[in-house]
Amino acid sequence: MAGTPDERNLEERDNETLPPGEPSEPDDYGHLIEDYSHLAPPAEGELLQGHVLKVTPQEVIVDFGYKSEGLVPIEQVRGPDGSVSVRAGDVIDVIIDRHGQQPEGYILLSHTKASRLRAWDVLEQAHREGLVVSGRVLGRTKGGLNVDVGVPAFMPGSQIDVRPVHNLDAMVGEDIPVKIVKLNRRRGNVVVSRKAAVEEDVLARKANVIETLAEGSIVSGVVKNLTDYGVFVDLGGIDGLLHVSDLSHGRIAHPAEVVHVGDTVTVKVLKFDKERERISLGLKQLNPDPWETVAERYPPGSRVIGRVMSVTDYGAFVEMEPGVEGLIHISEMTWSRRMKHPSKVVKVGDQVEAVVLEVKSRDRRVSLGIKQLEADPWTTVADRYSIGSVVEGRVRKLTDFGAFIEIEEGIDGLVHISDLSWTKRVKHPSEILKKGQVVQAVILAIDAPNRRLSLGVKQLQPDAWESFFRAHQVGDLVRGRVCRAASFGVFVELAPGVEGLCHRSEIPGVEGKRPDESPLPLAEEFDFKIIKMNEAEKKIGLSLRAVGDDEERNRLEDYQRQAAAATSTIEEVMNLRGKGESR
Repeated sequence: MAGTPDERNLEERDNETLPPGEPSEPDDYGHLIEDYSHLAPPAEGELLQGHVLKVTPQEVIVDFGYKSEGLVPIEQVRGPDGSVSVRAGDVIDVIIDRHGQQPEGYILLSHTKASRLRAWDVLEQAHREGLVVSGRVLGRTKGGLNVDVGVPAFMPGSQIDVRPVHNLDAMVGEDIPVKIVKLNRRRGNVVVSRKAAVEEDVLARKANVIETLAEGSIVSGVVKNLTDYGVFVDLGGIDGLLHVSDLSHGRIAHPAEVVHVGDTVTVKVLKFDKERERISLGLKQLNPDPWETVAERYPPGSRVIGRVMSVTDYGAFVEMEPGVEGLIHISEMTWSRRMKHPSKVVKVGDQVEAVVLEVKSRDRRVSLGIKQLEADPWTTVADRYSIGSVVEGRVRKLTDFGAFIEIEEGIDGLVHISDLSWTKRVKHPSEILKKGQVVQAVILAIDAPNRRLSLGVKQLQPDAWESFFRAHQVGDLVRGRVCRAASFGVFVELAPGVEGLCHRSEIPGVEGKRPDESPLPLAEEFDFKIIKMNEAEKKIGLSLRAVGDDEERNRLEDYQRQAAAATSTIEEVMNLRGKGESR
């Protein structure tokens, strides 16, 4: 079969393309078909890449090969804000959309379906290999969040973060890293986890930080959380604790006074337990310690102005500068001793002036005083008072041994219990004085160096003993009341505050009485004779027996006088009779 001339010519041209010596076989046509196979129309659902030729208000014209041009509806390339995301020259994914109305002269393409198809391929690969993909949070839903990862996906609330998230609405619109935990392409179900992606990142950063971290190193971190006792700082996958005591050299009530959540801080690693993954941080350690030079800057005797930070039962703490506080002890607040609590003098927040008394840099202590701003009243007490002068004051304190009387601000005197009364046997000062009572007293002694002042109350009245010794002498008869008994005799009250002792040997008729039995009835009055007097020791000896002896002697003397008088009378009578007989 010779064929037509055209067919013969075509066969001759084809044979010319064969290499010399190669036979011409019918299978060579198969190679020609394969060479032109790219001109065959694409299969339905096949993912294609096209070049954007032109963008119009209605569509995007795309060259996707196969000697054809396609149209993509403009809505498929608009972003959330309405702007077109492609322009001429861009390469985009498309597939032929045979279900839509075909435009005349063009093929209808779908970028949305192509993107979804591409997304599924990417998600399947990410799921197989455990890769992290990016997603955008679209909104809240029951039990979690809706996330766009190229296709709609669901993220359970438990998979949002490593820590509970209380405000899910704040995440809407954010781009977040996620991992694919479940995927069913046939059903179109995708479950993602941000927690898994974050944990992987955290572990990687944590391992890096642990390897490079060392005590003494300076690091930066982000404040994650504040508590009453300190600050947790994220150092990049691992948290460190910045204790409140290491925030500042000054006094801090709460960490919020220094830092806030989200702040980036530079800190020093104080301690690092690699096994337990515990890190102690310090912020104040990056600044010089003010206590190192406090002794040079605040020598004893200098005056400072500070703010009262706290008031306790024993004094007040004053901030002299950030990080340096001094204590004003209650005893250094006023020269007076009657102050009960420091709050009577200062309050928290007050600005006060004080004198530096002592500095102990090693112990981080500064002793301050307020009363030193005024002259010590004891330095001039000897010039303002003299022994024997009468002063007036208020009873400030009562003790077993006496009473303290404040005669002026900062000057207290002691009235010993023995100087309260001449006459009364005082067992406790409260028998004579009451706290807060205003009384007069006599200055008995002044000891300014030891800050002591001796006072007496009884000295305001004459001494009853002195008056008694001036009015009596040994041998006088006195009348007294038996006030108490002892095994060796009885005490007799001779005058208010004056007592004498009548020994058992000076009491007649005691031979038959027991030692524990009073030789004389108590509260009975008798006449006694003074047989001994010692003014220095305030002792008076009495005798009841001597009174009886005196009475007996007096009776005998009276009898003798009467007898003598009678004898004289008889003699006179006899003499008169003799004279008469002689006459």
